[in-house]
Amino acid sequence: MSNQLINTPIGWLNVLANNSAVTEIAFDAPADLAQNPSPLTQQCCLQLAEYFAGERSEFELPLEMAGTAFQKTVWQALKQVGYGETCSYADIAREIGNPKAVRAVGAANGKNPIPIIVPCHRVIGSSGKLTGYAGGLDIKVWLLDHEKQMDSANY
Repeated sequence: MSNQLINTPIGWLNVLANNSAVTEIAFDAPADLAQNPSPLTQQCCLQLAEYFAGERSEFELPLEMAGTAFQKTVWQALKQVGYGETCSYADIAREIGNPKAVRAVGAANGKNPIPIIVPCHRVIGSSGKLTGYAGGLDIKVWLLDHEKQMDSANY
């Protein structure tokens, strides 16, 4: 397992990968955490840096996410939510063909091991209200604002 830190506008992130795919991005990483970088973690950190600089709206990385079949279905649906866009948990539930699973979608969203790249921050409540985020609501707000600003400026 390799890992690499990246300092971003939302704090230090720890990127983890196995030999073939990115497996996790952890928020609030200690800046002095021991690192074991690999070409894959370096590529991921470069793409994250481009994202935060407003130069990238899509990621091109192999991902491997450990979870249940239901969680993986939700996470796959999250990847379809476009840069600078938002949708509701109910939208995702309908998208995966299980419209009554809104709470389960929310729970799966919260367990997403690869935030930002798998854009769980783009999911909001049906009322338009921002709801919980593993990294904290302030980070969710920052990411959504960043994408809206970059989307209107560049894409």
